[in-house]
Amino acid sequence: MKEKLIQGGKAVASAFDVRRWEQKTRVIVGVLLALFVAATVLSFFKPSEQAMMDKASAQVRRELELDETRSRRQVVVTYNDLYFINYASFTTSGVDGLSEKYVGFVGVHPADEGAWNVIGQFVNYTYRMLGCGQSVLYGAKLTILLTILTTVLGLIISIFLALGKISKNPLISLPCRAYIFFFRGTPLMIQLFCIYLAIPGIFEGFSWRGLFDVSDPEAVFKGAFVAAVIAFTLNSAAYCAEIVRAAVESIDKGQYEAAKALGMTYGQTMRKIIIPQSVRRMIPPVCNEFVMLIKDASLVFVIGLMDITTISKTISASGSYLVFVPAMAIYLVITAFFTYIFGKLEKKFSVYE
Repeated sequence: MKEKLIQGGKAVASAFDVRRWEQKTRVIVGVLLALFVAATVLSFFKPSEQAMMDKASAQVRRELELDETRSRRQVVVTYNDLYFINYASFTTSGVDGLSEKYVGFVGVHPADEGAWNVIGQFVNYTYRMLGCGQSVLYGAKLTILLTILTTVLGLIISIFLALGKISKNPLISLPCRAYIFFFRGTPLMIQLFCIYLAIPGIFEGFSWRGLFDVSDPEAVFKGAFVAAVIAFTLNSAAYCAEIVRAAVESIDKGQYEAAKALGMTYGQTMRKIIIPQSVRRMIPPVCNEFVMLIKDASLVFVIGLMDITTISKTISASGSYLVFVPAMAIYLVITAFFTYIFGKLEKKFSVYE
């Protein structure tokens, strides 16, 4: 009777947790949907690019017309479009240089000073860090792509490393143990340096840039990105291997014996019984590893790649320290989004008894 009451209490608690999670999910989805609808409505009132250009002073427009006949442009025009808000700036060179800034938000507003100036800077910084209008290997796109690729590839490799480490065959377990020890025991930055710089030095004639068309202006960055993916994947695999190993070893040993009694091989036992049960136990630590990789992606600046942090530091070199506010917001949004996805996966694969 007592055991039934305990089991009933657990079932009620589990059902309450599920209901509470569903309520939170509905609130989050509702807020995000409301924000999207509001942004969409505001986007209909956003001034066009031409309207922003026409807002420039007569002197700036005159300089723009003269630039068409000059060999070297003297007016720098910046235009950033972020769905429901846009930003335009005009800067002229020379002794009598001019600087004009405008924010488009339900009308065109001068942004040379005051609150609109701060808003305009935020739009400009966010646009640059997101890599809008540029190659995929810029800003937030680089950070997200690098993190997703390395986590997925690292997790696949880690399964073999984890199973190899717990193997009773020393010819298999010792190399796996050595691999995990090496990549967990050395700094990621040093590993990145070794792969990006040492490998071309060891193999004469090899270069990461050479993997792509040398006439491609993005070849250097693409080669550096491949090197970064390899370094981050090898490092992530070592940490994920410990996650997988702990999850596999947490499964009751009696299930191995039951599978063996049914005539299943070791591979069948792992594939059909142990690994499926281990998946839900791996989700929270894998989520933590993913979040850590998002922040570790800032190390790619050492090989010339421009992620969110690197772009922020570059902008701040001119004294614009407000750039770190949108940078922090972008990191929080990215982390919150993927944490939400992992949370949904955890709830989906969890089994309540």
